[in-house]
Amino acid sequence: MQNRPGRSPRITISDVSTAAKVSAATVSRVLNGTAKVDPQLVERVHDAVRELGYRPNAAAQGLARGEWGTIGVLVPDLANPYFPEVLKAVSAVARAHGRRMMVMESDEDPALEYELVEDLMRCCDGVLLCSPRMPRAELVELVERKHPMVLFNRVVPGLTAPSISVDFVGGMTQVCGHLAQLGHRRAAYLSGPSASWANGERIRAFEAARAFGLEVTVIECGATSQAGYDAVAAALESSVTAVLTYNDLVALGALSRLRELGVGVPEQLSVIGFDDISLDRVAHSNLTTVSVPRDELGRRAGEILERLLVNEYDAEPLYLAMTLQVRDTSGPPAVR
Repeated sequence: MQNRPGRSPRITISDVSTAAKVSAATVSRVLNGTAKVDPQLVERVHDAVRELGYRPNAAAQGLARGEWGTIGVLVPDLANPYFPEVLKAVSAVARAHGRRMMVMESDEDPALEYELVEDLMRCCDGVLLCSPRMPRAELVELVERKHPMVLFNRVVPGLTAPSISVDFVGGMTQVCGHLAQLGHRRAAYLSGPSASWANGERIRAFEAARAFGLEVTVIECGATSQAGYDAVAAALESSVTAVLTYNDLVALGALSRLRELGVGVPEQLSVIGFDDISLDRVAHSNLTTVSVPRDELGRRAGEILERLLVNEYDAEPLYLAMTLQVRDTSGPPAVR
């Protein structure tokens, strides 16, 4: 095979062994640090590496040490724009430590997660589970295997695996407080997937909302814009003055349907999203929502997993605060 124009021939471990006048096995032992080698031979190998500009294969070195040089990440839905920024930040941390990242998705199916995590454990040094939906018992079984694992946007009391999450209760409480201050007394929440821990955390905030004088009706919905579009009819039938949503995708679907029905937002009905995803700049530039520091979430999750890989990491769950972004889709309730 001919080399591509402009590219130097690839230096191999055989080239290094020839230049250093040692065996390829000795070069491998020196570079991997897997056995003691005569200091003079070590010096000759390193001199040859520098002279030739040889770059060891990181994956091969990792395997020699019993490592894959890879971390695995499982997400529920790659089409959800919430995750790309998180994955980019995790990948940057992994790359800075000489690792690569492998990503799998469960397609919002909790029944697939256990098997997918097992697959990642077979070929990855550590695993990051993003918003896992699987039952607690299955998580316990996986954690008991002692394979480095970090939970992202899922906190399970009593579980030894480190976890990092957004403060979903605090974020939704801010939303409820905002509506109460505007004068709203009845709102509907377009609920996310039933197996979602984060959805349950959002719903927990509605108990505190009663102290603000706000009653929230929970309506089954989902996590997509189509789900939000389809749930508008039920929301309108509940005679509410505001609609809270599981995420911005649901809010955008609801806004689309409300425009078709001629319902003014926020004059007749306030709509509030959740997560402040980038797509809202396209479909609706002024959506009131709560923002999530996704790049910081991903960076910190990656750092926690990295610390777990090189040492024990035992800490309380880490929660990152959310910030209310008041824009144009929320306002005082219509006079009835």
